[in-house]
Amino acid sequence: MKRTAALLAGLLLCTLTAACGSGEQPGGAAAAVERGLSITIPSIGVQSSLIPLGLNEDRTVATPPLSTPMQAGLYVNGPAPGDPGPAVVLGHINGGGQEGVFSRLAQVKAGDEVDVAKTDGTTATFTIREVTRAPKDAFPTAKVYSDTPNPQLRLITCGGALDRTARSYVDNVIVYADLTGTRA
Repeated sequence: MKRTAALLAGLLLCTLTAACGSGEQPGGAAAAVERGLSITIPSIGVQSSLIPLGLNEDRTVATPPLSTPMQAGLYVNGPAPGDPGPAVVLGHINGGGQEGVFSRLAQVKAGDEVDVAKTDGTTATFTIREVTRAPKDAFPTAKVYSDTPNPQLRLITCGGALDRTARSYVDNVIVYADLTGTRA
């Protein structure tokens, strides 16, 4: 938990696309992805395995390949889902002319549940408490990535208007959720 200042310093230096991270210290997420994780959001019909996502050369968080828009990914330089801190999952709204895994993410509501299944047979259940939209050029880096005393989950995708020239959406949809249970 003491890594907050160093992590935030690295995060604040980044130019944001979808989200940003420091990459200074690998988190428990890297090992968790290697063991296999999947995410389910029943209220919007999402079900996906999670692939590992690190940093691009420009120090922005990588996103899943656009060629597989139904694939979600876990930022591996942070905590694993269920560990203290904010685990960050990214997915596309669309890609290659197809609907993306998080195409309906903006429709979730406070109280909806997100399940993260682990290969050890347990499932961590998170309850959504907030859904926001933020301009990419004013991404709330500290709010998304700062350490938390309890296990939390962040879900991030694009949103808002499509800038056809840049071929990118101008905003991010960000979902904040808290761990509310674990079951076998």
